[in-house]
Amino acid sequence: MRKLFLSLMACVTVGIATAQTNTGYRNPVIPGYHPDPSVCRVGDDFYLVNSSFQYFPGVPIFHSRDLIHWEQIGNVLDRQSQVPLGRSTSWQGIYAPTIRYHDGIYYMITTNVGNGGNFMVMATDPRGPWSEPIWLKQQGIDPSLYFENGKCYMVSNPDDTIWLCEINPVTGEQLTESKALWRGTGGRYPEGPHIYKKDGFYYLLISEGGTEYGHSITIARSKDIYGPYTANPDNPILCHQRRITQSHQIQGTGHADLVQASDGSWWMVFLAFRTYGGNYHHMGRETFLAPVEWPKDGWPVVNGNGTVDTLMQVATLPQQPVQRRTGRLVFPKDMEDPGWLYIQNPEPDMAEVVALPVGAKSGRASSAAESFLRLKAGTSLTENDHPSFIGRRQENAAFTLETMVPIFETKAVGAEAGISVYQINDGHYDLFVRVNADMSRSVALRCRLKSIDYIVAEQKLPFEPSGETRLRVRSDGTMYYFDYAQKGSAEWHDIGALDCILLSSEVAGGFTGVVLGLYASSQQPANALFKYYDYQENF
Repeated sequence: MRKLFLSLMACVTVGIATAQTNTGYRNPVIPGYHPDPSVCRVGDDFYLVNSSFQYFPGVPIFHSRDLIHWEQIGNVLDRQSQVPLGRSTSWQGIYAPTIRYHDGIYYMITTNVGNGGNFMVMATDPRGPWSEPIWLKQQGIDPSLYFENGKCYMVSNPDDTIWLCEINPVTGEQLTESKALWRGTGGRYPEGPHIYKKDGFYYLLISEGGTEYGHSITIARSKDIYGPYTANPDNPILCHQRRITQSHQIQGTGHADLVQASDGSWWMVFLAFRTYGGNYHHMGRETFLAPVEWPKDGWPVVNGNGTVDTLMQVATLPQQPVQRRTGRLVFPKDMEDPGWLYIQNPEPDMAEVVALPVGAKSGRASSAAESFLRLKAGTSLTENDHPSFIGRRQENAAFTLETMVPIFETKAVGAEAGISVYQINDGHYDLFVRVNADMSRSVALRCRLKSIDYIVAEQKLPFEPSGETRLRVRSDGTMYYFDYAQKGSAEWHDIGALDCILLSSEVAGGFTGVVLGLYASSQQPANALFKYYDYQENF
């Protein structure tokens, strides 16, 4: 298992050489569950990190040259020693990170909620390796760092207030008492603080309103880093709970970070979500981008009026597109991709790539071999106890995911394996093949939503020595459609459809977004083999 984790740092996404453009882009710039973005610039390179909550590895890190096209180059927390998750749910685990660069060192600071509190790690290369955690005294969530004149300052939000202290950036020792700076403009949950210095002022940027529809960005400034801070009279500087955007698809705008490009332009990355089927969102909070201007009065203005759109008709940096990773992923080659996720810290032998002789599953082995991902069946997804699960974020509302599953290495009655459309441990849809008492197999569709747990449909499969069945889930942004096909047949059989709304954050809960995963569960020893993971986006 260790070799799979170590290989995550090597990204297979390859940049495409295209003619550079300088106008217009589409939001979100990083789609799907990628919340709480933080960004830093080193020369002409930008690096961005997101929160990861209960998933391992933690804190995906991206690279860009234009702030629009991002390539995931790894995960900051790719070793289990860096990110103990226990039995974290999507309300816990790794909250909002901040990335900063100072004197040749990259710093990432964050909070492991429920498993230790605030800590930071360091690296000389953003691709890693990153250090072991350095634990910090000042608590609250969403910590950030600011460097100036040989000093390192930390801000976070204990007691619903933004607090500042000076720390030793090598040891994490707190060098000064914590001092309260600002409680915001009156919105609940003042959080996500960042400090910048411009034109003689220290600017304190925060989020207010909670990570919901009233989420907004506010700012204050002071001539002294310790305050007092004066609020911008035009706060909030970014908010979609305005008359002009109250029915807009983009909502929940907040948790921002500012960065200045080498050409002098200023930009803001922030989270928001896109609604589908009304006031519901199921793909999680995504990473958006907006231009920022600094008028003569010194207060920043976001995109002219404090709102954004999915199509941004603005001047940009010279654009350098990269190819997003979609299509068929096969094993072992594509295990190197850093986009794979596990729920909590996976057991060491939970997932491995194996090579079996062609025909071995039906007893007619040949000298040729084929590779599979073998999942050692674990507890049910609902139990939330290190389940046997590996998946990737749903990054487009319309998609098709197909896999060939499962070739069972078991006679365990009730063993199951298949695809899970997973929002939270008690909010997921599962399309799976199950071993019956007579050793026959059935394909079934389950809906799990809080106290509701029922089989929507089930169909017995004809006997097939190899046990191979293709499973497929499709979506148009409002519904998930589930199908299966038998070996050698081009005909897909519809087994049911379920509403995306039931897996929305508003209904199912949680702080993340839908992850499309392969899983295996059984009360007795069992393995399941998967041939591929084929994710296609439908535009």
